Amino acid sequence: MDFDGDITPPTKPSLDITLAALKAEEPGAVSAAIYYGLSGLTEAELEKLRAVWPALSADYRRKVMQELAETSESNFDLDYRAIGLLGLKDEDAAVREAAIETLWIDESPELMNRLLEMAQWDEANEVRAAALTALGRFVLLGEYEELPESQVTKLQDVIVGLWADEQEDLNVRRRALEAIANSSHEIVPDAIEEAYESREPLLKISAVFAMGRSCDERWKDWVLREMNSPDAELRYEAARAAGEIGITEAIPLLGRLAMGNDRETQEVAIWSLGEIGGREALRILSALAEDAAKLDDDDLIEAVDEALSNASLVGGDIDFDTDDD
Repeated sequence: MDFDGDITPPTKPSLDITLAALKAEEPGAVSAAIYYGLSGLTEAELEKLRAVWPALSADYRRKVMQELAETSESNFDLDYRAIGLLGLKDEDAAVREAAIETLWIDESPELMNRLLEMAQWDEANEVRAAALTALGRFVLLGEYEELPESQVTKLQDVIVGLWADEQEDLNVRRRALEAIANSSHEIVPDAIEEAYESREPLLKISAVFAMGRSCDERWKDWVLREMNSPDAELRYEAARAAGEIGITEAIPLLGRLAMGNDRETQEVAIWSLGEIGGREALRILSALAEDAAKLDDDDLIEAVDEALSNASLVGGDIDFDTDDD
């Protein structure tokens, strides 16, 4: 169920109505009563939910939590922190993983410490990997000196330790690399190079992702090379990394990717053109805007318009007329 942030939300239903909907609709659709009723739970309401939640089937708990996670990214008026924290303790791994995604906006020390525990000790590797992905934002907070130094040290030590353990699960290691790349930790350059040179394709993809996260120009040539990769995931990550690093030499390649048929790569290439800016990026984006208008592609129009706004801020105005008359 999608919500338009411009639409005034309905009145929040009572918890009794919400709990009745949860019980009645299993294993069917997730109704508006559930979406809105589970938002902004008080401690008293959460206690009542705790009595009902475990009795729902694992499949339905999974469905509800996954849809709440998706909805929370498009409707900022909904607050699923309480049920998200409840979901972190669910016996089902997929519910715990979705709960982590539901809490994507939470930057509290309470959540950081819980995620650190999950990254190390959760019985499901996919949950540990998801916890590390979420910890990446806390690594960035530490880099901005918005966390106490003692917490930053603890955070980085755990993540680096998981990366350095070659016996560790592959997805756990790669998410650890991606998370620590948000920092200036001394291990980052060597870790990225090690992952890139690995024979594991997934580690190489994470290495290119980490190159972008590091915002380090030392990776420029590596990123440019992977923009021509036959592997679609590598091309995607390289296109994003080019924007994060600000590689002006990537603009022609980004223009080509932005006009391709792979929608995800097209959108990230458009985003990167907006991040880099400059006259050539603006010219390409203007041409893409015309094409998107002809196709009547609203999503593409929105992506290009946003990139044009960013590019104009970075690289000056959008007037390409050089005539002197």
